[in-house]
Amino acid sequence: MNDSIAFALLCFTSFFTLLSPLNVMPIFMTMTADMEPDIRHQTARKAVAVSFFTLILFAFAGQLIFKFFGITVNSLKIVGGVMFFLMGQDMLQARLVKTKIAEKEIKKYASDISVTPLAIPLICGPGAITNAIVLMQEAESLLNKSILILAVLLVCLITFIVLRHSSKLFRVLGETGNNVLLRLMGLILMVMAIEFLVGGAKPIIRDIFRISQG
Repeated sequence: MNDSIAFALLCFTSFFTLLSPLNVMPIFMTMTADMEPDIRHQTARKAVAVSFFTLILFAFAGQLIFKFFGITVNSLKIVGGVMFFLMGQDMLQARLVKTKIAEKEIKKYASDISVTPLAIPLICGPGAITNAIVLMQEAESLLNKSILILAVLLVCLITFIVLRHSSKLFRVLGETGNNVLLRLMGLILMVMAIEFLVGGAKPIIRDIFRISQG
């Protein structure tokens, strides 16, 4: 039982850190600033739902999917790093704040951003996907597998609650406060991007040199 409690704490803390709802919140607030509350809530709900099912899918079938398509976690980190860097650059210049959407395009825009970049890679990034695969491999018993699924569900619910009520914080911060927070998160996002890029590229470069030297 103690092992199960320890595993549950590991699952919850690792997924909460990797999904990082508080870090996603300012990006979500900015990208949905021109939306009606109902559409904003639908966007949050879809983004979290996509994140949940993506994590569960990779947890159970991640290794098979990677082997079938010849994908490596390192490649996934590099792609996620590039996307993070480009988005962080826009955020650092507060470009997303100025985004205006035509009324007839709002639903399509909401549908687009709910999957990418909100669900993937912001909420459910390479780190979270890798974490799901690794923890599922360690969860040998049915109890631990159930704990893993419940931990992912709980973190996703917390993320949805944070995003759903983000507009209240948006009003408290105001445009100036949001711009400051946006630039700060943009800087953090670009640092995360470099970490992903370096973490993904380092093993690949090592393999290349080992092959060339052989």
